[in-house]
Amino acid sequence: MPWFLMKEYDQFVITSEDTTMNIKRAFQVTAHPNLTSVGLLLTRVVLGLAFMLHGWGKMQNPMGWMGPDAPVPGVLQFLAAFSEFGGGLALILGLLFPLAMLGLIITMAVATGMHMFVMKDPFVAAGPGQGSYEPALMYLTLAIMFLLTGPGNYSADAKIFGNKR
Repeated sequence: MPWFLMKEYDQFVITSEDTTMNIKRAFQVTAHPNLTSVGLLLTRVVLGLAFMLHGWGKMQNPMGWMGPDAPVPGVLQFLAAFSEFGGGLALILGLLFPLAMLGLIITMAVATGMHMFVMKDPFVAAGPGQGSYEPALMYLTLAIMFLLTGPGNYSADAKIFGNKR
């Protein structure tokens, strides 16, 4: 008898219903008090708008926004641009939140590392128009915070996938 028909192996069979439930569970939202959810919504809108504005200019030349001598391949530049613009939109809507936050976390971790180790920028800019890694680190920290807390009750994920039980 083939292994997949044996009784002992039923627990390892994955059905499309199981897969659908796992995907739904991955996007379910942790319930928060309403006032906390209002604070999360306001922060999501402001941070999402900032990400979209940073990403918009990059989306105009997504494979080469860092210039021709960039140490980063064009495909990774595209992923960063898409992550900032699309992730900002997902942040505002609270849609596919864990996936969007992972993209933003990776993008901001790379940006922080580039400013710290490659460009050797200080934490706070020494003067006007000079670089620092403070903004990238702040965006990274906020993206991590949102990954851990979720988007709150007033989000598309809460309406589509419901709350975690």
